[in-house]
Amino acid sequence: MVRILMHGCNGKMGQVISGLLAVDEEAQLVAGIDMTENKNAPYPVFRNVWECNVEADCLIDFSNAAAVDEMLAYCLEKKLPCVVCTTGLSEAQQRKVEEAAEHIPVLKSANMSLGINLLLKLLKNAAQVLAGAGFDMEIVEKHHNQKVDAPSGTALALADAINEGVEYTYVYDRSERKEKRPRKEIGISAVRAGSIVGEHDVIFAGMDEVITFSHTAYSRAIFGKGAVQAAKFLAGKPAGRYDMSDVIDGAQGGQE
Repeated sequence: MVRILMHGCNGKMGQVISGLLAVDEEAQLVAGIDMTENKNAPYPVFRNVWECNVEADCLIDFSNAAAVDEMLAYCLEKKLPCVVCTTGLSEAQQRKVEEAAEHIPVLKSANMSLGINLLLKLLKNAAQVLAGAGFDMEIVEKHHNQKVDAPSGTALALADAINEGVEYTYVYDRSERKEKRPRKEIGISAVRAGSIVGEHDVIFAGMDEVITFSHTAYSRAIFGKGAVQAAKFLAGKPAGRYDMSDVIDGAQGGQE
């Protein structure tokens, strides 16, 4: 049984993960850390990470950027593996994540969805064939109207996957251009509307045929499921920097 600490347990994703772990037979949420109070939690909740004295095998972080530095320091002191899901980290914080991985296992990915990370692997293989055959590559991503960044981090990760070894440029707006589409570019378009959780389409368009890879997120639960799988994978691993592709590779190895 993998014992998990939830950093940011009272947030939206923290509550999603709490619900998932409540019915998980392989992992248990043993404590939470959050500045806001939740008297109904079925596990102890600490207002500060340093107050937590509960033994655990891994920490999942879905908090905010301001809390990540203290979380990393705590995990380093406790030699505790951590799954970093918080977004919006500064460059200095990104460096701290990499530095922490020299001493403890750290997993961080642009998107925690198992489906998206499997798609990244598929796109690398597809681009090797289709880019060389002259296919144009475009990405359309759609999110809810409260999302402040565009394009999404996931869209950029998808672009990086198909651009590996190709060196195409990215373009986000063609409204000022009056010219044919340059061959070596990847167009990335962002839609912000309603309550769309997340949709990503990667389009390979050639002469007389179009191949589209699509992923749709219907709820935040997919990110929670990915984080839980990542925590199970990371517990007991040696120090190092991991991402969700390692989790997928580990699952595939377990099935062989």
